[in-house]
Amino acid sequence: MRLFLALLAGVLLAPAGARADPSALWKIVNGQCVPHEQAERDPAPCTSVNVSEGVDKGFALLKDRDGATQFLLIPTARVSGIEDPKILEQSAPNYWDAAWQARYFVEDRAQTPLARDGIALAINSPYGRTQDQLHIHIDCIDLEVRKALAANLDKIGGVWAPFPVPLAGHSYRAIRIDHETLDGVNPFRILAEGDPTTGGDISKHTLALVGETFADGSNGFVLLDDKADLAAGDRASGEQLEDHACAIAGK
Repeated sequence: MRLFLALLAGVLLAPAGARADPSALWKIVNGQCVPHEQAERDPAPCTSVNVSEGVDKGFALLKDRDGATQFLLIPTARVSGIEDPKILEQSAPNYWDAAWQARYFVEDRAQTPLARDGIALAINSPYGRTQDQLHIHIDCIDLEVRKALAANLDKIGGVWAPFPVPLAGHSYRAIRIDHETLDGVNPFRILAEGDPTTGGDISKHTLALVGETFADGSNGFVLLDDKADLAAGDRASGEQLEDHACAIAGK
């Protein structure tokens, strides 16, 4: 446990200008959570580990020390991030589906049920993260982002288009996903294969996913995309659309 705390502190509490150990999450998952689950059926220090289809297709859920409700979904295979070509292979696990299904961990921490549009998933670009192991942030949505989505939901269609207003100070694109679950729906592929402007290269992008109920009563999602522009000060961190204080739990 002391090793885990030291590693995670290095991830989240590094001083300004310092570079945290970029393999800290990998060391926690691969060095502790998976071996503990395999040997003792105890995923500690992770909350859960799923390797039912093998370590190469598994994932762990880890409570992040930043905020009361934030969890991270982390592959148990070595996958660097959104830039890793392995995430687009046909046999790749759908980490987004697993992350969405794990949202109840956030609700447990919030001690209240949350509406479908109260939770966001996000993966940062390589320029907006400290860790070189893929991880999807699962947490409450920022209240202002939720309001902006609600006010402009009717303007989001089935093809990528600029979102009408900035979110967390940055310009995003949005697309509507008309599926109640993410079973068979992979946001990585929606960006890489459904938008010819990327040419299949999503390595500089961030994605954020929010559950929604549309005007016709159907459940689906809004997928948001931003591309890093360092000259403009945009590191493409979709995590900024979440609220790690989970103020929405009090609404």
